[in-house]
Amino acid sequence: MSFSGDFTMDTGALDKALRLGESFDLVGRNVLIGGKKGRFYFVDGFLKDEVMEKLLEFLMKITPEQLEGVDTAEQFALRFITYVEVAHSPDPDGVVTGVLSGQLALMMDGFTEAILMDLRTYPVRGVEEPEDDRVLRGSRDGFVETLVFNTALLRRRVRDPSLTMELFSIGTRSKTDVVVSYLSNRVDRKKLERLRKRLKAADVTALTMSQESLAEVLIDRGWYNPFPKIRYTERPDAASACVMEGSILILVDNTPSVMILPTSIFDFFQESNDFYFPPLVGSYLRITRIVTFFLTLLLTPAWFLLVENPQYIPPWLDFIKISEPNSVPILFQLLVIEFAVDGLKLASLNTPSMLSNSFSVVGGLILGEFAVKAGWFVPDVILYMAFVSIVNFTQPSFELGYAFKLMRVLILILTALFNVWGFAAGLLVVILLLATNRTVLGGSYLYPLVPFDGHALKSLLIRKRLHTKRRRQRER
Repeated sequence: MSFSGDFTMDTGALDKALRLGESFDLVGRNVLIGGKKGRFYFVDGFLKDEVMEKLLEFLMKITPEQLEGVDTAEQFALRFITYVEVAHSPDPDGVVTGVLSGQLALMMDGFTEAILMDLRTYPVRGVEEPEDDRVLRGSRDGFVETLVFNTALLRRRVRDPSLTMELFSIGTRSKTDVVVSYLSNRVDRKKLERLRKRLKAADVTALTMSQESLAEVLIDRGWYNPFPKIRYTERPDAASACVMEGSILILVDNTPSVMILPTSIFDFFQESNDFYFPPLVGSYLRITRIVTFFLTLLLTPAWFLLVENPQYIPPWLDFIKISEPNSVPILFQLLVIEFAVDGLKLASLNTPSMLSNSFSVVGGLILGEFAVKAGWFVPDVILYMAFVSIVNFTQPSFELGYAFKLMRVLILILTALFNVWGFAAGLLVVILLLATNRTVLGGSYLYPLVPFDGHALKSLLIRKRLHTKRRRQRER
């Protein structure tokens, strides 16, 4: 279907498609330009008023003589539309989508195409530093919910013409803007083409939950595997560094974070702070993060195994024995605190910021001293679970933290059921889930360990000098 050139018929079709009159913010305004009838379509609140006012002032001064020889929308736009971002479309559905996304549409009598002008402006917050990915040094800006702002933050850092921004529209109803960003001379072409096919074939009504909805569209199997396949960041500097290394970024409109593909398990252990300190300090921070985070997986299951089998405890570890036992099973105590910690996290999300500090103090008292005095928990359980809960925040990835949590609970339950063999089986399950997990675009989840790449593995575990890293990239 396309426009017929009959002004009454074409505007009637657009009015019906946009359902003008049923929504107060959808506006259609008739104008007279050079003796020809015209009609503007726009969403109130999306347009820059001052630009719109100047545009109307200019268009209404056009005389019929000036319109002589102007027979198409393209000719009209070339001669009279002074705004930068202008397009013309013969497709009514495309015009409707453009208007609903914030563009200004102009339908002129006798034209078989509509003129689309991008005068939109969105309500937007400041590009302040993200709450969950702070650095002691470095930039203090972060991505926001407006897509064009986020692409501009990337362009500001990567001034390379090979930086490509491909636009997709996902969702039969929402038609959400999704941008795929990459360096054309560094990206893996096979993985890029695989991503394009998945995005074009995405059969979804709307990305109601933005990035999570898109992630579930891209990940078509392995729902039972809790280890995350996609890494997120709200920092433009971290996203720029990843795209310079050959990664693919996915930016979704209305979302202040960027998806990084492909991602292996070792990529989650890198953090921006590692690169804002000298190599020695950055390496120490990274190794500390890796060691302590893996302790969150093994500490309580290993302690529970030794407590259940005191004969395995060497004399120099006698201090880990429970000094004040009670009648409540240790497994029950550990699982209760695991769930209680998550309950406190959920409650804190719904707590007003002015009360959050008081809430954390009260929660700590309830789970700590009061719970011990009431005889619910032994002090040892509180100590180990407090360590696990605190150290869990050393990992910036929320999804990976919960993957380790689920695996920790699984190992605890298997250890309680089958003792030493259960502990070994739990570790085997973790290894199998890691080994069988695949990245979104294909490839090993354990790279560069499997397949082994010594240089890449060393750079992931130890923070190298930045100029050495740049030189190696140039040599590729």
